Amino acid sequence: MLNRIAGRRPSVSALVLILGVSAIALAGCGDKKPKKVKAAEGGTAAQTVSVAQVVSAPIARQINASGTISPWEEVPVGAETGGLTALAVNAEEGQVVKAGQVLVKLNDTLIAAQLRQQEASVAAAKATLAEARASLNRSRELNAKGYLSQAGLDTATAKEGSAAANLAAAEAARGETAAHLAQATIRAPVGGLISRRSVHKGQIVTAGSELFRIVRDSRLELNAEIPETDLSAVKAGMPAKVYSEKVGQMSGRVRIVTSEVNPSSRLGMARVALTAMGAFRPGMFARATIDAGDQPALVVPSAAVLYRENRPGVFVVDAGKKVHFRRIDVLATTGDRVAAAGLNPGETVVVDGAGFLGEGDPVRVGATPRVQTPAQPAR
Repeated sequence: MLNRIAGRRPSVSALVLILGVSAIALAGCGDKKPKKVKAAEGGTAAQTVSVAQVVSAPIARQINASGTISPWEEVPVGAETGGLTALAVNAEEGQVVKAGQVLVKLNDTLIAAQLRQQEASVAAAKATLAEARASLNRSRELNAKGYLSQAGLDTATAKEGSAAANLAAAEAARGETAAHLAQATIRAPVGGLISRRSVHKGQIVTAGSELFRIVRDSRLELNAEIPETDLSAVKAGMPAKVYSEKVGQMSGRVRIVTSEVNPSSRLGMARVALTAMGAFRPGMFARATIDAGDQPALVVPSAAVLYRENRPGVFVVDAGKKVHFRRIDVLATTGDRVAAAGLNPGETVVVDGAGFLGEGDPVRVGATPRVQTPAQPAR
């Protein structure tokens, strides 16, 4: 019985053979990692990596920005005369009007009656002046012949002067009333899009109250917010594309770059003028891509860039062949090159094998990869 049981069990030598084969198989299934050079006893193994130098090269750069659509110039339209009722309102928000077009007609009945009265006063003053001048001419003739004293001539001269002054006052009053009458018809001072309307038919309009706002010439622009690191690369006249998920895309051009940076957000402002209004409206959110052209930048291979905690960086090799991770700002990516801020020309960065390194690890430099220079896109 014992012999039969012993016969079913593998021998000790068979067990040793099976365990040895299993260990070899497991060792062959491990992850492949870059070669490590055995260091001196008690040291850390140095990993073999390829490196590249940070160089300065021209690279096509596009700067992304976002902001709010606003009018290039918004003109308020107000009432110059007050206390009158709006009889007709001839424009609505979103309507494009021409310069001089009638927007509001106010009740001018009383002003028109005053103007007619003052025109009659002007006519009476003219008649009085004509009579005074004729009297003065007769007085001068009589005075020359000795039939009228100097006092009588002086009286006739004074009457003629008083009549002329009365006529001037009457004409001034008529001109004032005529101006008030013209102000009762409110016209568009400039052509463009009406962005706001604040008046309604039947409303009593007060002097100085705002009735409309007009986007002059219907010209819109994007107030593009740009990080301070990119602001110096943006210049007036650079072409741009402005787009919105709601209304599509429109070409534009940088009109001006403001000289101030917000101290809290570290953002500057570039005003991008749209070539046409299209479906864009003031207040919309939009994005822009500004073509900054070929600009000199510090360039590294794209394979050298790692992302840790969702932030880009590279491993820089120091003089002692140890690596240190450094955060960078990616400015542009073209082909297999990355333009970055935060590096210095001539520094050495790890390319192949960077993903297996840690801060302060020693490395052994192997072959250096060649970075292909991509062809520049046609402009």
